[in-house]
Parts: sequence; C-alpha cells; structure tokens
Amino acid sequence: MKMKETLQLGKTKFPMRASLPTKEVERQKEWEEQQIYEKRQEVNKDKPTFVLHDGPPFANGNIHIGHALNKISKDIIIRYKSMSGFRSPYVPGWDTHGLPIEQALTNKGVNRKEMTIAEFRKLCEEYAWEQINKQREDFKRLGVAGEWDNPYVTLTKDYEEAQIRVFGKMAEKGYIYRGLKPIYWSPSSESALAEAEIEYKDVRSANIYVAFGVRDGKGKVDSDASFVIWTTTPWTLPANLAIAVHPDVDYAVVNADGRKFVVASKMVEGVAAKLGWEDVQVLKEIKGSDLENVTAQHPFYDRESLLVLGDYVTLEEGTGLVHTAPGHGDDDYIVGQKYGLPVLSPVDGRGCFTDEAPGLEGVFYDDANKIITEWLEEKGALLKLDFFTHSYPHDWRTKKPVIFRATPQWFASIKTFREDILKEIENVEWLQPWGMQRIYNMVRDRGDWVISRQRAWGVPLPIFYGENGEAIISPETIDHVAGLFKEHGSNVWFEREAKELLPEGFTHPSSPNGEFTKETDIMDVWFDSGSSHEAVLQTRENLTFPADMYLEGSDQYRGWFNSSLTTSVAINGTAPYKSVLSQGMVLDGEGRKMSKSIGNTIEPNKVIKQKGADIVRLWVASVDSQSDVRVSMDIINQVSEVYRKIRNTIRFLLANTGDFDPEKHAVSYEDLRSEDKYMMNRLYQTTEKVIQAYEAYDFSTVYKTINNFCITDLSNFYLDFAKDVVYIESEDAYERRAMQTVFYEAVVVLTKLLTPILPHTTEEIWSYLKEPEEYVQLAEMPEIRTFENNSSLLEQWENFMVLRDYVLKALEVARNAKEIGKSFEAKVTLYPNETTKQLLESMNTDLRQVLIVSELDIKELSEAPENAMEFDGMSVLVEHKHGETCERCRIISEEVGTIEEAPTLCGRCYSIVKEHYPEALETAADE
Repeated sequence: MKMKETLQLGKTKFPMRASLPTKEVERQKEWEEQQIYEKRQEVNKDKPTFVLHDGPPFANGNIHIGHALNKISKDIIIRYKSMSGFRSPYVPGWDTHGLPIEQALTNKGVNRKEMTIAEFRKLCEEYAWEQINKQREDFKRLGVAGEWDNPYVTLTKDYEEAQIRVFGKMAEKGYIYRGLKPIYWSPSSESALAEAEIEYKDVRSANIYVAFGVRDGKGKVDSDASFVIWTTTPWTLPANLAIAVHPDVDYAVVNADGRKFVVASKMVEGVAAKLGWEDVQVLKEIKGSDLENVTAQHPFYDRESLLVLGDYVTLEEGTGLVHTAPGHGDDDYIVGQKYGLPVLSPVDGRGCFTDEAPGLEGVFYDDANKIITEWLEEKGALLKLDFFTHSYPHDWRTKKPVIFRATPQWFASIKTFREDILKEIENVEWLQPWGMQRIYNMVRDRGDWVISRQRAWGVPLPIFYGENGEAIISPETIDHVAGLFKEHGSNVWFEREAKELLPEGFTHPSSPNGEFTKETDIMDVWFDSGSSHEAVLQTRENLTFPADMYLEGSDQYRGWFNSSLTTSVAINGTAPYKSVLSQGMVLDGEGRKMSKSIGNTIEPNKVIKQKGADIVRLWVASVDSQSDVRVSMDIINQVSEVYRKIRNTIRFLLANTGDFDPEKHAVSYEDLRSEDKYMMNRLYQTTEKVIQAYEAYDFSTVYKTINNFCITDLSNFYLDFAKDVVYIESEDAYERRAMQTVFYEAVVVLTKLLTPILPHTTEEIWSYLKEPEEYVQLAEMPEIRTFENNSSLLEQWENFMVLRDYVLKALEVARNAKEIGKSFEAKVTLYPNETTKQLLESMNTDLRQVLIVSELDIKELSEAPENAMEFDGMSVLVEHKHGETCERCRIISEEVGTIEEAPTLCGRCYSIVKEHYPEALETAADE
C-alpha cells in the first residue's frame, strides 16, 4: 500500500463541467416521462392553495428575454410555494386575437379580400396555434413546470363562451352602451384603441396662431376684432365649431399694430412677443363669462364658431382661447354636448378627409396641415407658424401616430362603478406600494372603456340590431350566443346570418317583420385577456378565485391588471387578485431599450444553446426585477462564473461525502467541534435569510446570500482548512465524520434552496445524495434549525474571523516579500492583548489548522518584536517555518526525518498511518 493510498481524497462522478445544453434536455424528457409536475400536485393535494394566475403572452414569434424573465420568475415562485406547504398549480395561457396576427398573415402574402371573413379567421387561428406550439416549446425548454398540455387559450370555444357571458353580465347591469364620441383612433391599424394601447413618443408638429374674426359680438366685442387661438393640430380646424374661454379669466381687447385682437389679459405680453407685435394697447377687458354665446367667423368655411365656457382652459400656453372641435377631443366633446353642438369628425378610418371637409376630400390628415396653413395665410388669418417637438400619442403596435376621432363605438361605462373599483384597489396587496397609486390614478382619471374594434380576428360583440337600428342585448340572446360559441367557436358568428344566431322563434318590438342584423365589430383584446378570471380561475377545479397573485411587467398596470380588475369588479364586485407584483423592463448592458435595429437584443434560445437554461434562470434570480433590469452577454458570462463557483463548491462537498451515510455516520450537533457548530449555524442563518427572501419574492437576495455562503463561508474558509481533516484523518475519525456531517447537511439544504432557481442542476446533485425522495422537486424546503447557546458561539467565531483577517493580511505581506510561498510554509506568532488572548483561549479548536499554517504560537503582547505587524488588539509575526515537508499532509515540521519507521512523515501522520494503515509503512520501508 502506497502512502498516497492512505489519504481520503474525495472522489465523485459529479462532473465539473455541467454540459447543461445537452443534459437539461435529457432531464426534462425524464421529468415528463416520470410526470414530476403531476406527482408534485399529488403530494400537495390536501395543502392550502396558492394560485399565481398567468397573464397570457401574445402568441406571435419565438420568446424574447422579457418572456424569459417573466415566466422564470413565475416558475421560481411556484416551485418555492410547492416545496413550502402549498398546492400551487400553474396553468399557462396565451392571448391570441388582434391585429399582429392579421398583419403577419398579410406579410406572408395572404390577400384577405379574396376570401370571406370566416375563411380569413380560420387562417388566423391556424397561425395562432403554430405560434403557441413554438412558444410552448420555448417555455418548456426554460424548465418552467406546468400544465403545458392543458393551457388556457383565448381562442378556444370554452374561453370564448365565458367571455361572452362576462360581456352579457356587464350589459345586464347597464354598463355597456353605444355612443358617438372622440376616441383614440389609429389610422395605421384602422381601428379604435384603448388607453392601454397608447404609448408616447416625441414628434415635430406645426404650431400656429389663428385669428377668428368676430361675427356677432353681442355688444361685448367690436365686429372688427378677432379672437386669437393657438393649436398644434391645424388639421382639426375643418372640424372647429367653437372657441372655449375660462369663465373666471379676464380677456383683453388689444390694438396691435393697427388690428384688434382678443387674448387673455395675462397672456398679452407673451403673445405679443411670440407674434412680433410692436405697438400694443389694451382697449378694454372682458370677463370670460361675458363672452358666452358670442360668435366668431370660421377662418376658411362659411360657418360660425360659438364662444363657450370651459373650466379646463388654462393660461399655461397659447392665448387663453381654445380651438374646440367636438369630434376630435375629449374636453371638446363634453363642452360640445353641453352647448348642443354636433359631433363633426370629417376624417375616415384611414385618416383621410371626407366630403364634410370641402376642399380636402381624400387628403391624409397629416398632409392637410400644409394646405390648411396656406388657406389661413391667404385669408390673413395665420398670425404665426413655427414648429416644435413634443410628446404625442402613438399606436403601441404599429408605432404610428394616432388621432382623436369621433366614431360610433361600443363602450363599457367605467364611471358607473368607478368607486367600486377604487375601493377594491385598496383591498389588494400591491407588493410595490407605488403600484397601487399608479393604478388608482389611472382608474380615477380614465374615461369610459372603448371595447369595440373594427377588425376581423377577435371575439365578436354579441349584439343584434332591429329593423329600426335599436341594439338588442338581452340575457336570452347572450345565453344563446354563448351556447353557440361553446359548441362551434366564435367563427359561427361570421358563418351564419343574424337570424340563424338568434334563438328559434325570437321576436323583438324593434323588428315587426322579424328581420335582424348583427354587429360586425370585435371586442378589444384587453376584454379577451381581462376575462380570464372568469374563463380560467372560475372554471378550473384546481384553481381558485380570486387568484393569490398576478405577476407581469409594469406596463400591465394600464393593461391586464387594469382590464381584469375592471371586468371582475363589474360582474363579481371584487378584484380578481389578492396581490400584484410587477417587473421592470429588460434593457441592454448599457441601460438602453432592446431593439433589433440597434442589434442589442439577447435571444434566450441562443443563450440556452450556448450555456443552458439554468444560466438564464440564474440571471433572472440575480437581478432586482422589480425595477428595470440589464442583460448582455458580458452579464450572462458573469452569472455563468457564479454558477461555476457554486457548482464546484457543491462538487467538493459531494466528493468528500462519498463514503458518508447520514444514517450511520452523522455526528449529533451536541458532539460537533466548535468550528463545525459554527458552520452549521451559518448554514441555517443562510437558510433563514434565503427563505425570508423567497417569501418576499426577492430573488436577488436569494442569489447573493447563497453565493456569499458558498464562497465566503465554505470555499474561502471552512472547506479551505477542511482538507487537512477530510483528506488526512482516517476514514472513520471523529473529526472527519463531524465535518462530513456538516458537508452533507449543507449539500442537502443548498440543493433544496436552489431548486426553484436551478432545477436541472439540483436534480443532478440530488441523484448523488442518499435522501428518501426520488427527486428534489418532490422534497420540501428545509426547516430552519435553531441551536442552544448559538448566539455566544456565533459571536465568538465572528470575533475570531476578524483576527483571522489580520493573520491573512500578514501572510499576504510575507508572501509578497518572498518570505513564504504557500501558507503552510509559515510559522505564525500572535501577540494578543488580554481581551484577544481570552478569545483565542476560549476557541476550543485547533487554531493552527483553521489558519492553515505549519506552526502557531501565542505570546504576550509585550514580547512583540518590532517587525511584527500591528493590528487592533494584536500583533502578528510571520516567519518561514524550519523543518521538512510531510509527504502526506504537506505540513512543514521539524519532526519529519526524525521518525525512524517513517522518515517522510510528521508525528500526526505517523500516528494515523501506524494505527490504520500499517502496511503503508511496510511498503515505504521496502522502497
């Protein structure tokens, strides 16, 4: 037997290289075959429920890094809850209707004009399923566990049936109405948009001051004066029907360079400067309320503009007189209704003028700006034209500008139950407190919800019309249509005539001849996904309503959080969620928005092929996703390095517990050595902090805490000096088994703690452990162990760790001075003050071994030589140790060479070998 064979060198088949891209695929196949998700549900079947309801991503294209952040975050929460005493099923969902799929088919060469709407919709459905299947595989490859074979999809018959019933309940309560009202309209999409579908971008716009001559001054204003308005949308002037003034503001009639104008008194100086007026005299002042019902002459059409009173008029910009077009603005519409003005909106769905704007027929609204300013100049009504950059609403899908345009639309009346929604907001736990204020303000300030869209691919509005145009929405018709959708799907609406969609024998006073027509608009897609609480939570037996949590990006305060809240309060009187957690956007490494045109996107599928899904998952855990997060390949590589260190730490623990059976060899806590007790306490301090972080959905703290424990506590400390025990002592030595007890428990605990984040890696680790559960995913989170008198032990060791840092610093200085190489070449003498001396004497451990030096002496502080390094409470002297290196433990000892039977060993190793491996001494003697 050779001397090397007397060492207990760790051995394990757990590989240093993870090979995640290939091994993860094999492991996922095994999980599917073994039905691990289903087994976890069975284990948890009688436990309290925690339901995280999945917000449905849109089914279009492969997943991006934002999808990965969202789905992995949900998976971490659900895996943690499933291992922490909860039944936590996960039903993934998809949002499938809407313009992007129509556009995708058009881009593929589909000509929808050559087919019926029903035929086109069937192509949309086929395309949506293709995208769902593509994304489903992407999400599964991330290691996300759930009911992938039974997701919820907004185009399925059962979902559409439930959505129709949500609409019907809202209609029955009087919340649904039809009206001609200015709404956000997207010419690029040719459809109405909800506020949730609006984003703002900077644009350059015309900025004009226009004179409206007085037509009938009612004795208040001279007929040769002009009212001055300011607007940034010249194209809306053809729809001008009024000029709004504030009732409490004073208005001045001024003579400016020979012309009379009316502007707000406080604005005279500013307007004069902008318009270049030189000689300005105030002739008189009039209260805004006295201008009511005065009329002005439209600057290029032969009609009048009525002066009306509006509290919304401000003096921040312009002239204090506001150009008012009831067909093109919210405030304009409201004041127009008050004064009985028609809702004029002479622009069609493509954004082109109709014959209601003579001279502009067929002209695109933005192109009309130039024509209109030329008309104004010819009439002498254009006082100033320049350009400025400002924030303007855009269609969030096409990225093109939108307009306010009055069209007949279907609305959900928010004002009717707004207070109910606001009360429910206060009952929800908003895990970011600012989230509550954000959605509260949105609901408080929002107008009614435009729920109709002029598209083909979506759930049709289940509305019929009588012969006189009266809309028909009754419980009877809703129930019948819902039943048809359940049996045939919503395409039946476009395949059959109205009569065939109504109950047999249906009659209505509005249709004496029994003739009916049907609505052709579809519902806003936010109504689709916003009905999921009814279509999914209320219908699936394994789910509960309300959900325990909704988790999506912060943009969903205006989207899914909002639409779900609205429909749920409308029909159930309660919010659909108990708590809401939101995430920030994913930016590149420099904090820029991801963009294919910039080329700064990170595709999760590519990262997975290179490094594995667990690396993407670890990145998700590493970032504070409650605000915007950054990702780049440099960041991914840094995370990959952390993964490597954690893996190698656990590999060392596995390698050195290969001969350890916890049933046979474990040492009780009471019998552990001081250093082992310290590490056991640190393990459970770490566990407690990690579990608290999981409970707070603070994954970055989980990541940092586990990483810090693996590197600082284990690799850089405990495992560093452990080699002098687990390698050197005999197999069953007490010191070795004590350390292995800590090793093994650390592996088990860390593996469980890491499972929500790194399930592929932890299942690999678990296969090397001797635990009762076949899979770690079927185990529970570790219970937090507490030990008697641990506070004094922890304080003692924490104080010692400060002294250890002093010694390490002194060793580093000696190493840099070439006095020593490795720390085993050092003899260290400590010169402590009385307090430090008492600490060292109380440690009850082999401090030489812990400090990894060959000799350690402790002397009085007064004996410290001048060349000793001074620290707080202690001086340290490092010298090169005299003696020879022990062949077996590598310590330098003067004993080496003095033992006749083992001239290459130190006294300690000689004792171990002589007692346990005498044949090695015989072999050495023969050589």
